[in-house]
Amino acid sequence: MKPLVYDYLVIRFGEIAIKGKNKKAFVMKLEDDVRGKLSDFPRLYIKRHFDDIEIQLNGEDADQIIPILRKIFGIQNISSAIKVENDLDAIRSGALRVAEQEEGVKTFKIAARRKDKRFPVHGSELNQDLGAWLLKHCDRLRVDVHHPDLTLRVEVGYHETRIYGHEYKGAGGLPVGASGKVMLMLSGGIDSPVAGYLLAKRGALIEAIHFQSPPYTSDRARQKVIDLSKKLQSFGGKVRLHLVPFTNAQVAIRDAVPEDYRITIMRRLMFRIAEKAAEQNGTLAIATGESLGQVASQTLESMNTINQVTDLPVLRPLITMDKLDIAAIAKEIDTYEISIRPYEDCCTIFLPKAPRTRPDRFHADRFERSLNVEDLVNEAVRGIETLTFESSESEELFSGLL
Repeated sequence: MKPLVYDYLVIRFGEIAIKGKNKKAFVMKLEDDVRGKLSDFPRLYIKRHFDDIEIQLNGEDADQIIPILRKIFGIQNISSAIKVENDLDAIRSGALRVAEQEEGVKTFKIAARRKDKRFPVHGSELNQDLGAWLLKHCDRLRVDVHHPDLTLRVEVGYHETRIYGHEYKGAGGLPVGASGKVMLMLSGGIDSPVAGYLLAKRGALIEAIHFQSPPYTSDRARQKVIDLSKKLQSFGGKVRLHLVPFTNAQVAIRDAVPEDYRITIMRRLMFRIAEKAAEQNGTLAIATGESLGQVASQTLESMNTINQVTDLPVLRPLITMDKLDIAAIAKEIDTYEISIRPYEDCCTIFLPKAPRTRPDRFHADRFERSLNVEDLVNEAVRGIETLTFESSESEELFSGLL
């Protein structure tokens, strides 16, 4: 028999399905993400239903589309499918065609259900009938209800029957943007892109902010952060990268602040700048890639002293994770090789030999009085350059100055 080309892909939801009265808004957001990501496939017909999103392929290659869908947050799984009439002989024939299409399948089970209770064959009876039909007409198959190679799902609807073949795991989570916007402090390291990925999985739209200090930091360090932003964008939504000129602030800190408090004061200044950028861009929280106790600025005392300068919530999705866990996710999402490029960011400039691991607010406030903090913050914010990365974009788009 000539191999069957599947006619449809069916997207199913995970957590979205339990959102109650808000479910429709989440599904509509997911549909927008799917349409945006698949805009390069003009023959597709995408239709939103209450329980799923259906994609009619119309000759497009499913093998190109499925990897794109698997990266979109909000999708629990994707199934290849065909449709047949609500007729027992048509369902039998369709089930056989699907089973024969799935190469390497030796064991199967049937999982049939009726949405339309008018269909004369009950679900349990349909399981037995289709199982017997496949055993009779396909010699290589045998039944295994516990660990089958293929679970052949049959769904009798009100107008037609769907028969599902292979199922692909999706990314899970919530559609990007469903939970509002977050200002992510994006360095060139391993941790912060992973934090951004986890936030996007929870529905956050990422506004990234990066601090650069030319000539101490290079164009290659800048490009590294641009490439990380593109990777984050590939998981859905739109990512805007705000590039902050930070040289003057760092020089001022070096000249006025005791060496062991420089990291603390630098981070406090960064948080103030991030807060102003957040206010200008409608973001409701600041996020970092900090992990408790990983470095000197990530002790509880440091976080307490640094958090003092902002009224916004500070989200730290990696707070309980160790470096090996974080690196494993970075490799999985393909940011690790970018992050380990040997180009230094501003956090490595004027690095003290022995940074204070338990700074207190009193000393931090006192040392900041030797700086013109407000002028340094305003100067940095005025100089922010913003790049925008959207679906199907292969290069950054200059969006002007804040």
